Amino acid sequence: MKTLICTLLLGLCAGFVQAAEKDKSFTIKFSHVVADDTPKGQGALLFKQLVAERLGGRVQVEVYPNSSLYGDANELQALQNGDVQMLAPSLAKFSQYTQQLQVFDLPFLFDDLDSVNRFQKGAKGRQLLSAMEKHNVTGLAYWHNGMKQLAANRALIRPNDAAGLSFRIQPSPVIESQFAQLGAKAVKLPFAETPNALRAGTIQGTENTWSNIHSQHYVEQLPYLTESNHGVLDYMLVSNTQFWYSIPHAIRMELEDIIVEVTYTVNQAAEQQNQNDRQKLLAGGKAQVTALNEAEREAWRGAMRPVWQQYEGEIGADIIRAAERANRSSKSLASY
Repeated sequence: MKTLICTLLLGLCAGFVQAAEKDKSFTIKFSHVVADDTPKGQGALLFKQLVAERLGGRVQVEVYPNSSLYGDANELQALQNGDVQMLAPSLAKFSQYTQQLQVFDLPFLFDDLDSVNRFQKGAKGRQLLSAMEKHNVTGLAYWHNGMKQLAANRALIRPNDAAGLSFRIQPSPVIESQFAQLGAKAVKLPFAETPNALRAGTIQGTENTWSNIHSQHYVEQLPYLTESNHGVLDYMLVSNTQFWYSIPHAIRMELEDIIVEVTYTVNQAAEQQNQNDRQKLLAGGKAQVTALNEAEREAWRGAMRPVWQQYEGEIGADIIRAAERANRSSKSLASY
């Protein structure tokens, strides 16, 4: 009899818990540091819109653009503390939690953006999304900014053409090693300070996406642009791990479906913007754009392999080789 009563009580309690979970609502504060009219900003707003349309009152999304809630310096700590539930920082910001994401900084590892996509959708790329969960950070998707190009005050066709120049970089030991391998100097500077450094002549080159090169008017001081596609500037959409897995499974699956849809839109928009800005640079008459041919690109890749070897222990040989296999060119699969 007691067993029957206990069973009934347990069933009743479980029913109450399920009912409470069904009625519970969740608020996602989505903080980011860019404007609403950028691909990332538009992605955040589209996520908010689709969640409102499909999840009704069960999930509310609040978007805070332009560092209006948290900035670069403190947004990840805010996520870990649970003060925000969603961010989309650049991949370079995660080096304090995992060194495996440095694979995206390795120079000339990927042939092109299609290769990056194949890797990110593959087993190793998906594995990297969960590489920071012990730090209470769960990756949900990769959002593109674009492939990096080289800009300098002289043409960079061969690897030794960069020797002696100073290049602005974002903080990254891999990128620092990249330019050291070329006999160049890497200067860590905030993005916003780069135009002043160019005008002052303290740097003579940089690497960035077509959209950033165009929007920052780099060609005024750096008219020589090499279409190198030598690395990728990406964001990772992340959530607080404890929060994310506290969401009931059915709702979380719906959110993941929305994220897949938004990610496709963001990545298409970023690529379109880069191609549009590339054309604007060509039409402007000041830029001298050189696209590396196959032989030239292989020369750069060969010059950069020592950097791959240098970071193999931190990143993982299995991850680097998975990235190589994502390339279309069989030549890139040669042993290093």
